[in-house]
Amino acid sequence: MLPYPHPPRLPWDVMVVDDDDDVRELIVSFFQGRGMPVTSANDGRAAITELERSSGRYGMVVTDVNLPGADGFAVLEAARRLNASCYVVIVTGYASLESAIMAVRGGAYDYLPKPFSLGQLEVILQRVADRAALEQENRRLATASQYRSDRQAHPALAGIEARLSAIEATLARIELSLGATVAGSPVRR
Repeated sequence: MLPYPHPPRLPWDVMVVDDDDDVRELIVSFFQGRGMPVTSANDGRAAITELERSSGRYGMVVTDVNLPGADGFAVLEAARRLNASCYVVIVTGYASLESAIMAVRGGAYDYLPKPFSLGQLEVILQRVADRAALEQENRRLATASQYRSDRQAHPALAGIEARLSAIEATLARIELSLGATVAGSPVRR
């Protein structure tokens, strides 16, 4: 049973990069099963080329470290360079403290040694979804805070807001009055 009854649906595409066909297809199926658009590559250079063509479309990249063409660290660097908010998960069959440190320093969101369970990938996906939601809320609050600062810096905005409030109050009174008139009038057939 999955740890989360309702898997998250994130608003961006996922790229899966692994030269092992079985592992790559398993991870692709995992994301597709959650309704997420997925692109895959079996070569680091092909993945980087796709990332460069994509205009930041990929919000999550799951990449192996040992790849033909270019290694997973090159994929990580390209993904973060092209989309600074991209969540990159490094997977490797040759886990070491040194490569984990390199991944984190390079901006990887997580590091997952092979073999791993899909439950572990599910937990990472849920954490990414939670973090993405927090970042979105933070942007919303920052925008609201900026609006309040702008309103204080520009008295005209406060005046417009006061006039809008007065208009809304007047409309509410009119609607209430019309509702009372309609309710009190006889029904005509």
